[in-house]
Amino acid sequence: MYSVDYSSNFIRQTMSITDFKTLSDLKGHMAIERSNLLNMMKLSIKVLIQSAVSLGRMVESDYPPLQQFFVVMEHCLKHGLKAKKTFIGQSKSFFGPLELVEKLCPEASAIASSVRDLPELRTAVGRGRAWLHLALMQKKLADYMKVLVDRKDLLSEFYDPGALMLEEEGAVIVGHLVGLNVIDANLCLKGEDLDSQVGVIDFSLYLKDSQSSDSGNLDEEMTAVLDQKNYVEELNRHLSCTVADLQGKMDLLEKVNSKLMFELASANDRIRSLHKEQEELKEENIAIRKSSERKVEVTKQDTIVELETYKQSRQSLDEMYNEVWKQLKEEKKLRLDMEKELELQVGMKQEMEIAMKLLEKDIHEKQDTLVALRQQLDEVKAINLQMSHKLQNSETLIQQKTETVSSLEEKTKHMILEMKQMEERLQQSEKARKAEEVKDKTMKQELTSKIEVLEQQLGHLDKHCASVENELKSEKEQRQRLQQELEQEREMSAQLKAQLQQLPGLQQELQKLQAEKKRLQLRCEEQEQTLQEMGLHLSQSKLKMEDIKEVNKVLKGSAWLKDDEAANCKQCEKEFSISRRKHHCRNCGDIFCNNCSSNELPLPSYPKPVRVCDTCHTLLLQRCTPAS
Repeated sequence: MYSVDYSSNFIRQTMSITDFKTLSDLKGHMAIERSNLLNMMKLSIKVLIQSAVSLGRMVESDYPPLQQFFVVMEHCLKHGLKAKKTFIGQSKSFFGPLELVEKLCPEASAIASSVRDLPELRTAVGRGRAWLHLALMQKKLADYMKVLVDRKDLLSEFYDPGALMLEEEGAVIVGHLVGLNVIDANLCLKGEDLDSQVGVIDFSLYLKDSQSSDSGNLDEEMTAVLDQKNYVEELNRHLSCTVADLQGKMDLLEKVNSKLMFELASANDRIRSLHKEQEELKEENIAIRKSSERKVEVTKQDTIVELETYKQSRQSLDEMYNEVWKQLKEEKKLRLDMEKELELQVGMKQEMEIAMKLLEKDIHEKQDTLVALRQQLDEVKAINLQMSHKLQNSETLIQQKTETVSSLEEKTKHMILEMKQMEERLQQSEKARKAEEVKDKTMKQELTSKIEVLEQQLGHLDKHCASVENELKSEKEQRQRLQQELEQEREMSAQLKAQLQQLPGLQQELQKLQAEKKRLQLRCEEQEQTLQEMGLHLSQSKLKMEDIKEVNKVLKGSAWLKDDEAANCKQCEKEFSISRRKHHCRNCGDIFCNNCSSNELPLPSYPKPVRVCDTCHTLLLQRCTPAS
């Protein structure tokens, strides 16, 4: 019975750490320990597989080779482990690195939760041993250790430089652990004291006679063949599952692409119809603008002519009024003179009784002139009354005109409010279209709804344009009537001047509307650019689909070479042996050695990077570079 403590006899050599004086000596010592541990792990795995195959591949927890395997695995995980400071003192536990597997691989969360729920385990060492037992029973110990070894940046927090898990020996051990998938482990964790077990290596299991070596070689070859067969079967199952998943994804992608193409075509048709409607609206706006400019020029000319006629009529009326006023003054003077003469005649009645007879004739004649003068006064009063009536009528007409002008101003305000509403709707449509760029799926539904809303708005605009044209026609008739009335009413010139002062404001509003039209044109162009970008994305997705189809064809066409058919490496043509193992390329299916297939790349049939030969590695890289 050659059982020796690992810490005293096998791994740690006769030299102690105090004998190393330089850093190079320490590195050499760590390298020796790593090589010893690697050899010990190879022996333990080999013995375990050989003995398990002879027993029917069913192993229980009390099986000695299995116990020795867990002891060696524990020493490998403890190599170079950093000591953590606690209240009790410094402690080394390899369960800390194993807990990282739960974060890196979600499938390992069940193992970690079940280990924590075990009431018998009180120490971190016991939990780590239970974790190793459960991982071996699930046949995923190699996968979990590979995930752990690949993340050396996280392992550096738990291990010192030069530790086995941080060097190449760790990857080699992970490769050997794949062979343990052949074994069916039936381990019971209840009732076992995993916290207090002592890790001692029993070397008697690995010391055999020379006579048993020949029979062992045959068993080794048989176990290797069975292992490779089981490994190939598992790979074939995995490949069939991935191919079926890829085919389902291809079908879904083709359906989605057909739907996207149909929706793109409908969206392009709607955009073209919107462009046509927009051009029609532009032409209508230009025609309305030209007609409004012509009307403004006509009104300007009419107001100038009316002002001149009003000035001329006003001058003639002023002259007539002055002449009538002068005649009234003269008649008043004559009346005063006549009264004075009558008073003189009454005073001189007695003295001029004789002359009365002569004067009676003169008096009758003067009375006739007075009657004529009174008639003239009555006529002047009638003329004044007529002028006052005309002034009242003109005032009423002026009020009516002011009311019409106010109604026109209200209509212009309504037009401005409607234009502002259109601006707000356009801003809302811009926001919705920006949101559509972020959300491609919802963009299609929102585009259809917005296009319907825009069509309704365009219909409202058409109705509004028709109503505006009717109002313009009615305004033309009213302006003709106003022109006829303005010939009689000269006092409207002041209000027309006020309207002329408002014309620059209307021109500014027209300029604002033109600027808004330009903004709308720019927004439409931006939307066209976004749709073109969507078309480019769709074309790129089509190209990716074609690449995936080609890869699937290659996968279906490539034959998985059997282990018996290959005795030499396809690239370097070296013979395979126990040290030079066979490795399948996951892309072409041929068998290579480790040196010729050390590259890893993600393939369409594998979600993670897998082993690929050198030729396939260069071909896949060349294919990826032009696609990028």
